[in-house]
Amino acid sequence: MSCPSAARIRRKGWNLEVALPSLTNRLRGIAPRAQCEALLPVSDRSFETPNVFDPVLAEIRFGCGRAPQIEAPQSVEQMMTRLRGSDEAARAYPIGRFDSLIARNTVFRQMRSQERGLSRDLADLDAEDPARGAMTRDLEALHLRITEHIRKGRRREMRDFGHEIQRRITTRDGLRERLTAFWADHFTAHSKNQQLRPADAAYVEEAIRPHVAGRFADMLRAAATHPVMLLYLDQAGSIGPNSRSAKTGSKRGGMNENLAREMLELHTLGVDGPYQQSDVRQLAELLTGLSYAPAKGFVFRKGHAEPGYETVMGKRYGGGKPVIEDIYAAFDDLSAHPATARHIAEKLARHFVSDLPDAGLVAALETAFVDSGGNLATVTEALLRHPAAWGPDHGKVKQPFDFVTSALRALGAGPRHIPVKHRQRMRRYLHTPLAQMGQNWHRPPGPDGWPEEDAAWIMPQRLVARMQWAMTVPFALMKLLPDPEDFMHMALGNRVTPDLAFAARGAETRAIGVGLVLLSPAFQRM
Repeated sequence: MSCPSAARIRRKGWNLEVALPSLTNRLRGIAPRAQCEALLPVSDRSFETPNVFDPVLAEIRFGCGRAPQIEAPQSVEQMMTRLRGSDEAARAYPIGRFDSLIARNTVFRQMRSQERGLSRDLADLDAEDPARGAMTRDLEALHLRITEHIRKGRRREMRDFGHEIQRRITTRDGLRERLTAFWADHFTAHSKNQQLRPADAAYVEEAIRPHVAGRFADMLRAAATHPVMLLYLDQAGSIGPNSRSAKTGSKRGGMNENLAREMLELHTLGVDGPYQQSDVRQLAELLTGLSYAPAKGFVFRKGHAEPGYETVMGKRYGGGKPVIEDIYAAFDDLSAHPATARHIAEKLARHFVSDLPDAGLVAALETAFVDSGGNLATVTEALLRHPAAWGPDHGKVKQPFDFVTSALRALGAGPRHIPVKHRQRMRRYLHTPLAQMGQNWHRPPGPDGWPEEDAAWIMPQRLVARMQWAMTVPFALMKLLPDPEDFMHMALGNRVTPDLAFAARGAETRAIGVGLVLLSPAFQRM
């Protein structure tokens, strides 16, 4: 069984009610990627390879997609000027800070403690005790306050989600948004505690976004010491076996190697990097002391720190009284290691250009990283100036968030089309569909982040979710859709193929025509 093509849908004259279930049934249950090549082929693209800077490709591959009312950048210099300049999107659509959660969670813990106390007291009362009625009413009132507190947290989380989308669809600096998402994935962390879920966006806003054009070492330090990372990798409770806290028995628990391992394997040297288990162990001992206090956020606990020297990658740290500067020195040395430069170069090239990136491109990025001392703006500029970054062959499949936001951007959606204040509509039209496509917002499956391989995103079930979204949600959110043919040329430029033009012109309704453009290989790929 093969997947029906866009042109076939048009020739049959299917309307939306017929086409959507038919396509869904044909795609569902098909496992091999080859059987869906009709939906996402790579061989039918006829646009030319640009030899110089291409504004269309700049927006599609390195930005958030084309938009009818936003002029594309006209040069690498303009892209870099915007990246190094002020963060306009963050000012327009702010994300809540982690500090604001501290007082809120303190109140929540107090209410929970009060709830437990009232429940115990109520259980101890006789059934006929006259105080039972008043105590029951107090407990019910407390339950209502706790419920409203939880709802406010969920509303904040959904507001931040909406603001990320609004940034994407309105920004002139799409490169900043894409880099923020890339580095947030590189330093994957999210909250395990439901009450701290709103902190996930704050982590990206504070530890990642300010450093996308700065030094890699600064981003590493900010990520590794942020409360979300410390809690995610269980570093907050890590205690050196010979520390003062361990010897006095004032704290229970042992040393945790999670942060040390992921720092070497994922954040710096790479999974095949030149480190041993002894380096993981020694780095874990060095990191003891990095912790979290609910009422303060990040703290350095000297009593938790393992005393003595630690040797990581052949270099000794510490030896005197525990100080956080020894940890920062290790961060800087790991950031400057040649294996880190290679790891970052390969990962950037794979993310933005191809699953099998050009060796010359990787080498250029590695050199830029080393020569600049890990200056990420310099590395980004090297990416944009390399000819291999602009070839159209094997353009990466858009991850779900990229697909959805680039679709809305291309449709000319504005902030008013994103129902930020309506949590249920946000979930129905945006949050839940993204999860069905395989990308639950800020919740990657593991510390290694989202998969980079195209095959992870074009599985039949996930393609069905994309199809359902493309055919229904744009109309639900916007009501007035553009002419499909005009939309196609605006969104894709010289990527338009004869088959796609034929399908767009012959679509029975604007919703179907727009959906076919969004589902085309040209739009699905960077």
